[in-house]
Amino acid sequence: MAQVNLQINGYNYLVGCEDGQEGHLAAMAKLLQSRIDSVKAIGQHGEARLLLLASLLLADELHDKEAALAAAAHAPAQTTAAVPAPVATPVAPIAEPEIVYVNVIDPDFDATVHRLAAKAEEIAEALERA
Repeated sequence: MAQVNLQINGYNYLVGCEDGQEGHLAAMAKLLQSRIDSVKAIGQHGEARLLLLASLLLADELHDKEAALAAAAHAPAQTTAAVPAPVATPVAPIAEPEIVYVNVIDPDFDATVHRLAAKAEEIAEALERA
């Protein structure tokens, strides 16, 4: 089992993973850090709050992608009768592409973060009352 030292929001975490998954784990940590930075940009503070809101952002993105996949799976199949069959042509092996991560800010990002922050506040208030 491999171990990776991840730095998230200024803290170091030693995390175990399967051998060969170190790069993937580092990429996930970088994605989480980018969400934390986005939440910080709108003025949110506090370690637990930052991690909560960043997690909610990621969960919201995952939910939207799963909903889109489910909708695509239930969409009527398109006919391929007019599409000619592919012709096999020999292709030289292609080297593994380099993965490049680009920060893309959704135009509705602020609204989404504020909506998630309001929901987090509701959850926190409900927990305090319980």
